[in-house]
Amino acid sequence: MSVLVPARQLEEYCAHILAAAGLPEPDALLVASSLVDANLRGVDSHGVSRIPIYVKRLQLGLVNPHPDVHVTSEAGGALVIDGDNGMGQVVMQRSLELALSRVPSARTVSVAVRNSNHYGSGAYFAKKAAAANTAIFLYGSAPSTMAAWGGRERFLGTNPYTFCVPAGNREPMMLDMATSVVARGRIILAQQVGERIPEGWAVDPNGEPTTDPESALAGSVLPFGGPKGYGIALMVEVMAAMFSGAASGPEIGDLYDDLDRPQGVGAFFTLHDIGAFQPLNHFSQRMEHLFDAIKQSGPPDREVLIPGELEARAAQRNKEYGISVPSAVVADLERLSPDGRRLANPDDAMTNAATRK
Repeated sequence: MSVLVPARQLEEYCAHILAAAGLPEPDALLVASSLVDANLRGVDSHGVSRIPIYVKRLQLGLVNPHPDVHVTSEAGGALVIDGDNGMGQVVMQRSLELALSRVPSARTVSVAVRNSNHYGSGAYFAKKAAAANTAIFLYGSAPSTMAAWGGRERFLGTNPYTFCVPAGNREPMMLDMATSVVARGRIILAQQVGERIPEGWAVDPNGEPTTDPESALAGSVLPFGGPKGYGIALMVEVMAAMFSGAASGPEIGDLYDDLDRPQGVGAFFTLHDIGAFQPLNHFSQRMEHLFDAIKQSGPPDREVLIPGELEARAAQRNKEYGISVPSAVVADLERLSPDGRRLANPDDAMTNAATRK
């Protein structure tokens, strides 16, 4: 069962919870906005189901609610930024602002971020970079949940990779993916709502395939594409952890399990000013032509999709009809409400299938 909640209402409700947990109101709204944006795009694993663990880590003092996010070194267009153990979204937003302020002069800016925390969906920040007429490559480290190819023990994270570029009058091209078969957050969400997971997502602690989310979380997620996914995950680890000086592999604190230490997450992103390479209008026209050509390359009875297109359509639909939030997640949020307000009327509960026309 799920409940339909308007995006703005969900965002304000979650921001209220985060502010009560100690985040300054502007930062609470930023974090809530990033999570709701993931729900809008249909990426529920990175949505408001994360609020309870964010609150818990704030209450335990494992996250700095008032970080001094600052540049520790700068050479040309290369920056190293210390997040001062702030909320991941806050650190990423301030790092992006610092990078964008240097784009007009440097034209290409690379930023290594250390001493941060889980920053949610990379797409939220990548869209902001694209809106500033830059292309972004974003790499993020994550707690150990995936064994190296041929290894036994969990070592690498799901290590997300995000690429986004504006496309004129079309939606930006958005590639936002984990280097595992599936983001671990989707397994966590399945556990929260009592669902099985598809075979091929993960193995149990004995290395056997499993559809039980509990066993999967105790075991290891699998890299997409076998050794190729492992190779890309290791590449992301190098960019996000080695370049920044952040924690790496098992050194990274698990968001849910390591409740005695900060996470120490790292990230690395590069912004490329499109106007430094091509006139912006010309680039936009070529991107639109590229999209049209790709669309026309498929058979008449099947649509060819651009990366990020399904998520953009989901966002439009969910803005109109509301976000379908599982009842278990609604209950978690309502338990955290500082003033006891309800998020939704129980009479509005319905199955996901009934929430769409």
